[in-house]
Amino acid sequence: MTMPCGNGLDSESTVETELASLRNRVKELEAENAKLLLQVSSCQCQQMEVKHDVPVLDSGNLVRRSRRGRKRADKVIPTHLISKRFVALKIMYFGKRFYGFSAEAQMEPSIESEIFKALERTRLLVGDKKDSNYSRCGRTDRGVSSTGQVIALFLRSRLKTPSGDSEAQKINGRPEYDYVRVLNRALPDDIRVLGWSPAPLDFHARFSCSAREYKYFFWRQDLNLSAMDIAGKKFIGEHDFRNFCKMDVANVHCYTRRVTFFEVSPCQNSHEGDQLCTFTMRGSAFLWHQIRAMVAVLFMIGQGVESVDVIDTLLDTKKTPRKPQYLLASEIPLVLCTCEFENVNFICSSGAAESLRSHFKKESLTYQLESVIFQEALRNCLPIGNVKKRRRKQQYTFLYYLVLLSLRMKNDLRN
Repeated sequence: MTMPCGNGLDSESTVETELASLRNRVKELEAENAKLLLQVSSCQCQQMEVKHDVPVLDSGNLVRRSRRGRKRADKVIPTHLISKRFVALKIMYFGKRFYGFSAEAQMEPSIESEIFKALERTRLLVGDKKDSNYSRCGRTDRGVSSTGQVIALFLRSRLKTPSGDSEAQKINGRPEYDYVRVLNRALPDDIRVLGWSPAPLDFHARFSCSAREYKYFFWRQDLNLSAMDIAGKKFIGEHDFRNFCKMDVANVHCYTRRVTFFEVSPCQNSHEGDQLCTFTMRGSAFLWHQIRAMVAVLFMIGQGVESVDVIDTLLDTKKTPRKPQYLLASEIPLVLCTCEFENVNFICSSGAAESLRSHFKKESLTYQLESVIFQEALRNCLPIGNVKKRRRKQQYTFLYYLVLLSLRMKNDLRN
């Protein structure tokens, strides 16, 4: 009786041993298969770079080379065979002619749509926008500019294995693509890439941002800067800003935001004795039209139409549960200056940096020439004797509307 049992146990033990051996062999084969696939992918990527990347991504004449390479570009390379890396791009744009940053509103042109046109034209984009894991830091409105917007996405790379945190600019002894220079050759003059940085795979341009800084430029005229500075300091801290924004009930359920810095300061620029000044505001995040609403109320305080205490009244949502009606400040002087992140260091090649300086200097001189033309037209259109009368009339009209707005705000506050 014991012999069959012993043979049965030995048989079961043998089967288990063989199964374990087979499992280990399967794992070994899977590992070998993965290595072979990686080698094949690397070979395909190298062939693809020779056939496709050089004619397009060369920093020479992008348009001429891309036309010459159209016939060779007909053969589509599968996206899974293309090497790519996750990067953050620092973007500058002059927003006057754009319908905002986002392309989702389907109003053209937008900054985002122009950027993706350049990405597709240079073949840096792998797949489409959905495949790129794209994110943006701020969604600036129509007319708003930026000197430090940040986006993140996967771009074509010379890196053969996926990486999100490598800081090396050279891959296998070869320099990484000069993303700044390549993209700037394909972008319009009022959009520029200022730098790029390798980013970790869990990086998100919006949610990884620790602080955003905005500046709003304005002419001093007869504004009371001291009162405006005192009033602006009341914004610092954590407050419910529902009375200082455009309500977005569908997407926003909490209107509490933290402002960490506020300052009113003069700039170096002046014109005909009038000093250019700026509001500087920094916070973790801002609501839709929040900056422009804050500036609008500060302008009324600077004109003497409202007192400094109106800020406290509007921030107290129990006393003021409904937003009073008042006009927003103009969008043109508003600039998103910086977006701050931890462990993200933007880089730019010396050649690309020199091209940026030359471009910005040229654009600045162009805008100054346009300003001179408008000043010349002003001298020719308005007789000298009527200038003061016209200015006085404009000032009275401006003050009249401010008084009306103030009265409307007071009525709304009482109700």
